[in-house]
Amino acid sequence: MTQTNFTDRPQRVAIIANGKYQSKRVASKLFAAFKDDRDFYLSKKDPDIVISIGGDGMLLSAFHMYEKYLDRVRFVGVHTGHLGFYTDYRDFEVDKLIENLKNDKGEKVSYPILKVKITLEDGRIIKGRALNESTVKRIEKTMVTDIFINQVKLERFRGDGISVSTPTGSTAYNKSLGGAVLHPTIEALQLTEIASLNNRIYRTLGSSVIIPKDERIEVVPKRQGLYTIAIDNKTMHFKNVSKIEYCLDSKKISFVSTPSHTSFWERVKDAFIGELDS
Repeated sequence: MTQTNFTDRPQRVAIIANGKYQSKRVASKLFAAFKDDRDFYLSKKDPDIVISIGGDGMLLSAFHMYEKYLDRVRFVGVHTGHLGFYTDYRDFEVDKLIENLKNDKGEKVSYPILKVKITLEDGRIIKGRALNESTVKRIEKTMVTDIFINQVKLERFRGDGISVSTPTGSTAYNKSLGGAVLHPTIEALQLTEIASLNNRIYRTLGSSVIIPKDERIEVVPKRQGLYTIAIDNKTMHFKNVSKIEYCLDSKKISFVSTPSHTSFWERVKDAFIGELDS
């Protein structure tokens, strides 16, 4: 946990909510609480704190709205559905959120994010950031790609696709693929295969791989065709991809650190296991 440079000026707060009725109710309550409070200034432009109301998908959208301002913005998640991995508050805990923000001293908890660089055969380069993961798939036929880790050729992959996730994204699509769950403070990437072909002719490692923060993953397609590349909830289609590179970004996502910042392992237990018998 670290502390940001904190001044006596009002905190600029952006409130982002999805279209659900309960989310709108929470947003209205927060607007009313902050509107006449001299410690806060409501603005979606250049905020200090972004309050995301909805679910993990809403926080993903908020992250991408403000990813250019990660050096100075902190996020807070309010969940109006089932428990989410990016939310510290439920919809019935709005008063607690308001109280904690009034007592906020600028402390934050920061997690790694993923940097993606796509190079096309015509020389074009597309860059992006992912909070959860990025996936590569070939639409028409089996995908065949060479996988390099830190310039070492690990394998020639054949299968449906490749997923590269952040530690926070390890509990999302990565987990459904059989990948490991990583604590979000661990600065590492995770490479996980999607339905690889493994027989006496084609061999891959077959398990997810944890890559340290200073190393880079390169995915080099060996067949021309149409590829689908997803960066979090944004999906793109490209013909004739030359390579896709992954590494940890120099920036991180930061959350407001309050007494309600939920333990990651509590979130894992609540999401996947539930109440334990004593």
